[in-house]
Amino acid sequence: MSASLALPTSAPAVLDRISSVTLSSVTLPLPNPISDAKVFTGRQRPMTEVAFLFAEIRTEAGHEGIGFSYSKRAGGPAQFAHAREIAPDLIGEDPSDIGRIWTRLVWSGASVGRSGAATQALAAIDVALWDLKAKRAGLPLAKLLGAHRDSVRCYNTSGGFLHETVEQVKDNATRTLDAGIGGIKIKVGLPDTAEDLRRVAAVREHLGDGVPLMVDANQQWDRPTAMRVGRALEEFGLVWIEEPLDAYDAEGHAALAASLDTAIASGEMLTSVDEHVRLIDARAVDILQPDAPRIGGITQFLRLATLAEHRNLQLAPHFAMEIHLHLAAAYPYEPWVEHFDWLYPLFEERLEIRDGRMHVSDRPGLGVTPSTKLREWTVDSVTVDAPR
Repeated sequence: MSASLALPTSAPAVLDRISSVTLSSVTLPLPNPISDAKVFTGRQRPMTEVAFLFAEIRTEAGHEGIGFSYSKRAGGPAQFAHAREIAPDLIGEDPSDIGRIWTRLVWSGASVGRSGAATQALAAIDVALWDLKAKRAGLPLAKLLGAHRDSVRCYNTSGGFLHETVEQVKDNATRTLDAGIGGIKIKVGLPDTAEDLRRVAAVREHLGDGVPLMVDANQQWDRPTAMRVGRALEEFGLVWIEEPLDAYDAEGHAALAASLDTAIASGEMLTSVDEHVRLIDARAVDILQPDAPRIGGITQFLRLATLAEHRNLQLAPHFAMEIHLHLAAAYPYEPWVEHFDWLYPLFEERLEIRDGRMHVSDRPGLGVTPSTKLREWTVDSVTVDAPR
């Protein structure tokens, strides 16, 4: 047989190997205590900080990727501890094999489950692997995944919390729109529903009818209240009513979705694909709001996005816009991305926002690099690498 006709060898197609992973527990202080309805109903204290888990992965060939997950209030140290335990199983793996790595790591910690803090810890690693893969290809993550658009509709939440007066919320909304953001979301769910309606009416009058407006009750209504207030909110032409009920009340959400003209949105508090499937199968939401760091990373988000597309659902990922911009750009139906300015100090770069849309940059991967402040706010760190 001539050399030109020789059969290929059976050597494994290993392109590279992971040589080290650095895990960092970072505490981001917030400028002011934040209160949503859960504070006013006595279920939580005002939020003063956000805990982050960062994963920085390096390979033998010199490639690097960064990812993160987070926890508001309790949970950050648990994520860091779990990631630290499973990180050794990364060493020597080919970083291209992200799905296989996800499965290996989830089984490494299977005794504590396949949702919650365990998979949120894994999420930081998974996001870092996707960032690394896109950087190695020289592409923004959205382009690696296959973008349907180069920009995504965006709305702001961080200016609409309940600790601020309605006049402050109106002023925040004006600045938000002047900055090029396309929509406004405000918090509701107060014990006094009449005050909720007064705040919504005041903001709608301030914005006019043409500006997209959403409300978020943060799971604080019971079924009768949600139906009654939902009907009263119809006159304001809202884009959606978010988390009107407990996140796991699929039947209650389904009744609202069937009864109201306003779209029902939920999903941010769920911590696995399977939990979202309950909402999807119950026809409980018009708009799905998954959070990649909460459900286990980008690998799991892509699984869920396929299911959501199959059911013709709209998509509005929660928080973490630095990740979700890319994932939303790759979703077939026009989505929304939530704008929060809280994470700005953590990164050197800023996302481009104009004309009501958030734009995918030409920077490879997620397009973000850690700031000096991120390093200053690191409270614990560990590097796991190959034995020498």
